[in-house]
Amino acid sequence: MVQASAGFRAIVVGRRTAWLVALLPLLLAGLLIGLVGEGERERTPLDGLPAGLDSTYAAELAEELPESDGSVAVVLFTADSIADEQGALEQLTSELTGGAPTLQVAEDDTAAIAVVPVDASSATEVGEQVTELRDRLASDVPDGVEAQVTGPAGIEADLAAVFEGANFRLLAVTAIVVALLLVITYRSPVLWVVPLTVVGVADRLAAVLATHVLAFFDVAWDESTIGILSVLVFGAGSNYALLLISRYRDELRTREDRREAMAVALRHTAEAVLTSAFTVVAGVLTLLLSLTPTTRGLGLACGVGILVAAAFVLVVLPAALVGFGRWIFWPKVPHHGDAALVDTRSAWRRVGDAVARKPWAYVAGSTVLLAAMAAGTTQISAGLDTAEQFLDTPEAITASERIGESFPAGTAEPTQVLTRADPDEVLAAVEDVPGIVSARPSAEGGGVTQIDVTLDSTPGSAAGDRAVEDLRSALATYPDTHVGGAGADALDETDANARDRLVILPMILGLVLLVLGLLLRSVLAPLILGATVVATYAAALGVSWWIFTGLLGFENLAGNVPLFAFLFLVALGIDYNIFLVTRTREEARSHGIREGVLRALGATGGVITSAGILLAAVFAVLGVLPLVVLAQLGVVICIGVLLDTLLVRTVVVPAIIRILGDRFWWPRRTA
Repeated sequence: MVQASAGFRAIVVGRRTAWLVALLPLLLAGLLIGLVGEGERERTPLDGLPAGLDSTYAAELAEELPESDGSVAVVLFTADSIADEQGALEQLTSELTGGAPTLQVAEDDTAAIAVVPVDASSATEVGEQVTELRDRLASDVPDGVEAQVTGPAGIEADLAAVFEGANFRLLAVTAIVVALLLVITYRSPVLWVVPLTVVGVADRLAAVLATHVLAFFDVAWDESTIGILSVLVFGAGSNYALLLISRYRDELRTREDRREAMAVALRHTAEAVLTSAFTVVAGVLTLLLSLTPTTRGLGLACGVGILVAAAFVLVVLPAALVGFGRWIFWPKVPHHGDAALVDTRSAWRRVGDAVARKPWAYVAGSTVLLAAMAAGTTQISAGLDTAEQFLDTPEAITASERIGESFPAGTAEPTQVLTRADPDEVLAAVEDVPGIVSARPSAEGGGVTQIDVTLDSTPGSAAGDRAVEDLRSALATYPDTHVGGAGADALDETDANARDRLVILPMILGLVLLVLGLLLRSVLAPLILGATVVATYAAALGVSWWIFTGLLGFENLAGNVPLFAFLFLVALGIDYNIFLVTRTREEARSHGIREGVLRALGATGGVITSAGILLAAVFAVLGVLPLVVLAQLGVVICIGVLLDTLLVRTVVVPAIIRILGDRFWWPRRTA
């Protein structure tokens, strides 16, 4: 194994092989990206619904109905007096529906609605037809009448519009942020181009490979999957690159041969990077246990992405850097004979010395601070209704809210009952449920009947949830009868997210502890490091909740944010502890663990801090997408990574190691 590893490093940094190792993967990746492109899979309405819950069973029955690929748009007309233009509006709705007019006028005469079928099988087609419908209405409605489109098709179209060009925009902003931070970190107008190019190609290749893997295994993904994947690959890949380049630059000060310097840097860095990568991969793959297909797809995609990022950083990047030579660091070129960073009194070494003088005080103070920050977690409520999912309110949501002023609140998004039982009996049972304004069969075929139910409360509200639960209770005795629709979907999504947290969070933590235990061959060290990242997560979530509710005006947290935030903060946050502890172990062999951790902090403090700031900034970029869930996720991870980088890794972990000494490695005696 050692000989194979040495042989691999010799090929990567070899005088005759380095450029081949650097260029061949980049060329092959470019060909694959250009010629093959991202994978494709036919998406279904079940992709975003949790398996085994009532609303999903309803959606499965709906798929058996004739023309189940279609959707409906609800057109809202508003005016001072609808009656004055009622004839023209009835003529227009008749043309839109291809049949008898379906105009329904509100009692207050200021609004009217019409249901228009949308014959489309994909979100793209729905978006195109809704756009055409809106253009037609804008040109054909009478003067003094305003027309807006909402309903299931309108909301789906506006949600799809959020992601039009979003992945390119997200990628561009991410690349700019990474480039800027790399320039600041390296203080070189040249060096940053190399890691950014390598990580950028890795990101595009990861998107291609991940989507083809998902398509091969028929695992669902959605528009946000590739965006989150890019953020993760850029963030983790740039972190790994920072660690490698920092160690390479340090080795150039002690070795005249740059190839030898890179071989040593690669040998010491590979263990930390591979451990980090496998920790993250193990963490994200726990999402395969989720009830929701698109969440499972995100986990598998991210696993592929991390492996690609680590491979490019450990193979392509060192070969490219060696090929360019020392001048790539210009103007701060490291020369043989310069003092190594570990032997200097860096700012981070001075921080470590301060911690070493009073480690108990720093541990106690940090614990109190993190506990105070985590207090906000006791107030958290999770779950967003349809209107709360957007940062910028689109037309479909505005129209839906306006419909609620003149019609029953559930008119724009009817609740659906799907049944194989006697439809007349089911209809009678539905009509007896409190909170139901109206119910009517809307589709039938294949032994399945759909009954559209209008609630007097907004779907997703507390009253709407009670109505859905009452419906399900009333229909429990009818075979193969299920309740779906927006409100039922949101209610079941909340239950599914709670179940996922209960199952997946302990699994993530257990896998991270196992990987750390294998790396450090210790029991106590993984438990301590795991506890620090969990404390960081709780503090970040608590502070974020105060920000969301106090500053930004949110009432709830998106249901999957706690799970995703825990995953990324624990899996990625442990990286910095891995980087610090592996260097501590190396230094402890010659200087003892108490001095070793201070030397490790002095040597890695700058690069780990830079990596943490870069990762925090990259996840904050998720805020460029106008979806609440991604904005909230970006804020929590940004705060958590900064806490982990600036407080936990800098103060808490070194202080604990200073207190415990060699007991930190228990049951081992020494590093």
